[in-house]
Amino acid sequence: MADADPSLPVRATNNSLKRKAIIEEDEEAVDQPRKLPAIGATRPNRPLQPSRTATNLNTSRGATGVALPKPLTKPKAPALTRSTRGTSAPPVSSKPLSRPTAPSRTTAGRVVSGSGPVRSTGGRPSDDKRFQELQTQLTSIEEARAADAARLAADMEAERSKVAELQANHLALSRELATAKSQELNQRRELVHASDEIENLKKKHSMEVMDLEMDVKKRDRELREVNEDLRICRADLERERETVSSLKNTITHQSTAHLTITTQNNALRHSRQLCISELTLKLETAQKQVDDMKKEAMESELVRRKLHNMVQELKGNIRVFCRVRPVLPSDLTTYAGSLSSPGSSTSSASGGSIDFDKAKEELQASLSYPDQRDHKEIVVSSSSSSATGQERKEIYNFAFDRVFEPDSTQAEVFEEISQLAQSCVDGYNVCIFAYGQTGSGKSFTMEGGASESSSGMIPRAVEQMFRVAEDMKTRGWEYKMEGQFLEIYNETVNDLLGKGEFDKKKHEIKHDPKTGSTRVTDVEVVQLSSPSQVRSLLAIAQSRRSMAATLMNERSSRSHSVFTLRISGVNVGIDDCPGTGEKCEGSLNLVDLAGSERLNVSFANGADKERVKETQSINKSLSALGDVIAALGEKGEKGGDKHIPYRNSKLTYLLQNSLSGNSKTLMVLNLSPLAAHLQESLTSLRFATKVNNTTIGTAKKQTRVS
Repeated sequence: MADADPSLPVRATNNSLKRKAIIEEDEEAVDQPRKLPAIGATRPNRPLQPSRTATNLNTSRGATGVALPKPLTKPKAPALTRSTRGTSAPPVSSKPLSRPTAPSRTTAGRVVSGSGPVRSTGGRPSDDKRFQELQTQLTSIEEARAADAARLAADMEAERSKVAELQANHLALSRELATAKSQELNQRRELVHASDEIENLKKKHSMEVMDLEMDVKKRDRELREVNEDLRICRADLERERETVSSLKNTITHQSTAHLTITTQNNALRHSRQLCISELTLKLETAQKQVDDMKKEAMESELVRRKLHNMVQELKGNIRVFCRVRPVLPSDLTTYAGSLSSPGSSTSSASGGSIDFDKAKEELQASLSYPDQRDHKEIVVSSSSSSATGQERKEIYNFAFDRVFEPDSTQAEVFEEISQLAQSCVDGYNVCIFAYGQTGSGKSFTMEGGASESSSGMIPRAVEQMFRVAEDMKTRGWEYKMEGQFLEIYNETVNDLLGKGEFDKKKHEIKHDPKTGSTRVTDVEVVQLSSPSQVRSLLAIAQSRRSMAATLMNERSSRSHSVFTLRISGVNVGIDDCPGTGEKCEGSLNLVDLAGSERLNVSFANGADKERVKETQSINKSLSALGDVIAALGEKGEKGGDKHIPYRNSKLTYLLQNSLSGNSKTLMVLNLSPLAAHLQESLTSLRFATKVNNTTIGTAKKQTRVS
């Protein structure tokens, strides 16, 4: 296929310059006042036509589709704009009315004074409002003047009335002509614009042709490579056939060797009795070694705990993970109207098939993950138009302890969190909370779906703790677990596992400074015996949690849920090996925060007062959480007795012992990949960066020796 003509851009430029010159000449011709011939000098005498009424002049349109001006008997002040000078209305007198002034031009936009329509291209919304108010005032003034002019016109002579009518008709025809020229000029501009688009399409077509040629060459190269692979495979097949023939020969030799081995086996049976006695002696020796290793295992467990938590402290006692959810089919239904491809929104609304991949690319924000080795970076790109109309691109880089891409599974996320769950078994307070805007996947991350592969962090963490507790029995430890599930809704603590109705009991949060434990009065604390029991408790709590629909999410969590698992262990020893009697108590708080977003985004009209109140309460508690983390960071850097505002919200007060320096804290930032949520995502990323840069001190183990 022939290459694109290199002279096309030059020709397009020359054509564009010529068309611009023609348009400028036409504009100058329209702007120049038209000289009219004297009335009665060159025209033959003819009978006067009947005069047009004001109503017909206002409503009738000429051949060019432009409204005819009002008669001279109703003078009208010229319309005012920001860039034109106002002209005073003609005084009311008994003299013949003068001819209206010629249209005026401004530098900001073309404005036609008189009774014609006013166009302004440079106005702002506030100027348009002022302009409408001025037009209303001018209309009232014109009505008053029209009434006076009508009374004066009745007293004028018949001949003067006819002359005025002829002048008005002549002026109307002049204006029609000017309007027709203006329309012709607009059509020429449209023609120029269409020509430019055709040139652009030609360039685009030539580029596509070049791309197709490159694809054809690539396909040819791939075909050659496939043919070469086929040749190699055929050669390998021939070698395998030769190998099979050699193996057949080997089998023949092995059958002979089998007979020899059978004879040797009979001889070995006689020596087996001697080996049994030797193995019995070795077994007794090994049993003694096992007993010694059990003692060593109990001692090494203490060393393992110490080393494990040293590693966790080196990683940081407060860490931030970022997880981006994939684009869901429900997003296509919600944002079908924003798709630019023809027919996409109609097809999705009617239930027809649409190109999911194409729609996904159109709805998805520009997110990239440059760190493919450690997966710790995320880059957000956005583009906007400046005041001059130029496109401005902005790139934001964020780094966290771990970034999970949209294709990450629940198992991959929990693999990073599992080490913190292990610290809870070792006697440390651990807090894992999911943060992000509504619809970003927090509840899915924490609670998960119905299938085993989609189960969330809460059931996986509980299952791991049961598994670890079972393994620790071989090292002399016995554990007991109990759990509770609370909800903080509008600064009120509700028991999701309680049997009574909400708000019937007043729950208070109590902290024990000696043991470092937190208790809530009048809540249902369930003794946990198996992971399946926890799953049933999660289902009960989910059914009782406060949900509502917002503009961001059809089913949004309007409350903070806090699942607390307490585990207590004691070292009782192994078999004949006595235990040390050491006790440890750990607490694991798994928090699913309510969706964070601006009030004008969640409820633009503000009609639902209850939802607005919920959003205000959510934002207040999340703001208090940010203040606590910031205060902890300042205390960790500067030291001293800095006040930490835990009491500013029920959420921070409940998590006081889990957010302090005596705990290990993990924040899982959930992000929406949609371009419509880009600003909310950037706000969440900035808050997560602030949390990631915070140092809250060293966690302390909660142990007691009996």
